[in-house]
Amino acid sequence: MQNSIKFVHTNLIAKDWKSLSKFYCDVFGCKPTYPERDLSGEWLDKITEINGAKIRGIHLSLPGYENGPTLEIFQYAPENLRDSGPSINMQGFGHIAFHVDNVEEILKRLIAHGGKLFGEVVKKQYPELGLWTVAYTKDPEGNFVELQNWQK
Repeated sequence: MQNSIKFVHTNLIAKDWKSLSKFYCDVFGCKPTYPERDLSGEWLDKITEINGAKIRGIHLSLPGYENGPTLEIFQYAPENLRDSGPSINMQGFGHIAFHVDNVEEILKRLIAHGGKLFGEVVKKQYPELGLWTVAYTKDPEGNFVELQNWQK
């Protein structure tokens, strides 16, 4: 018997889950997938190895997907949170990426909603793939977001 495997979500730990969720909805068109989560209990302590773990948050549907993978934005209670700050070259998951029609236009929207450009907007021609326009950015909490566009 073969096991079925399906990708379901990526989790992002926030300082303020409501504000960060609004950013991803306003800039990228994500949509809340209710219900909001308010998690605690012995079961949560067991899977997180945090005594008294408390998590609040929501899942956001990603643009281009009806019932596809979600972006899970969770906030731990202040007494549970460890903050070492994001770094582009930190071991582990580094960034989330969105393909957009116009990198510069979405970059302006991202900045207007509290995000920042990290590095520069770069255009690179690949003979077999086309023109790649790409930029690393940061959301309002400093998490890395890649904006990219491929044109053949």
